[in-house]
Amino acid sequence: MLRETFATRYVTPLREGGSLPGIVEADDLGTYVMKFTGAGQGRKSLVAEVICGELARRLGLRVPELVRMRLDPVIGLGEPDQEVQELLKASGGLNLGMDFLPGSLGFDPLAYEVGAAEAGRVVWFDALVNNVDRSWRNPNLLVWHGDLWLIDHGAALIWHHNWPTAATSAARPYDASDHALAPFAPDIASAAGDLGPRVTEELLASVLADVPDEWLDGEPGFDGPGAVRAAYVTALAARARTIAEHITLGAPSHDRPSRAPGWLTGRPHRESGAAR
Repeated sequence: MLRETFATRYVTPLREGGSLPGIVEADDLGTYVMKFTGAGQGRKSLVAEVICGELARRLGLRVPELVRMRLDPVIGLGEPDQEVQELLKASGGLNLGMDFLPGSLGFDPLAYEVGAAEAGRVVWFDALVNNVDRSWRNPNLLVWHGDLWLIDHGAALIWHHNWPTAATSAARPYDASDHALAPFAPDIASAAGDLGPRVTEELLASVLADVPDEWLDGEPGFDGPGAVRAAYVTALAARARTIAEHITLGAPSHDRPSRAPGWLTGRPHRESGAAR
């Protein structure tokens, strides 16, 4: 189960994206990026963050530590920003915290080179969880201490917004043409051979155990949190078996920025990322 902390001070909002996460301090003296149940995306965004983040971690990808974070809405009373105040007052109770990585930089393909093996693992993982939010427009990748870190998975698992369609998700293709790591010739076949067999029902069940009951309770069509967890396990296990066959790496969008040269062709690669 994820470690639990209590928010003690709201520091500042992060206004990138629509969920208005904020930097907060906690009673363990740590600093976190907090994502709120009262945000417009709702609790399913936090469920996706936990499932994707903890699954990625178990597969050896770098994700900042996730924690269960309790919030007393009284913290919002002193906030001068009306939007922030309303968000804090609407998010009392259990929320999600992500360890803040001080000094980290947003991923830039001209400043940081990714090896084909690492790129392949990230692309394969994003295909598994159907992450539509790791494009060159919005990479959701950080570089910290010379390593690549994955963040912001709230838009993944899009099929859990319509459970009757989840049974067919394993057959849905994943177009990685605009993926942030497409320029680095991702070795998807090797990633699938290594990671695919590791995504067992037992592994997925351990990941789903980290999702709080209160974020799963009341899901229409399910008889309690246990049944919802089982549905996630079934959908992801099925997708892991075949997703490598349905990943496409075609031409990127016509409006891709010129700052990402060598798209899919002729670019030197290293097996591990390093700052240039």
